[in-house]
Amino acid sequence: MKMREIREMSREEKLKKLNELEIELIRLRTLVRSGGALENPGQVRAIKRDIARLKFALCQEGYRV
Repeated sequence: MKMREIREMSREEKLKKLNELEIELIRLRTLVRSGGALENPGQVRAIKRDIARLKFALCQEGYRV
């Protein structure tokens, strides 16, 4: 997800996407800790970056996350 796409989203959409990504990250972390293998290990890193971008955009709008 690119910053341009994030900036075009409304605040509600950003918060919804942030919640979805955090749930997905938790799911992937539990999969790894339970001994499972990920198809794409870089997916965790990409999700973490998207979460950071969303939080940054929300902070720029003056919304505390």
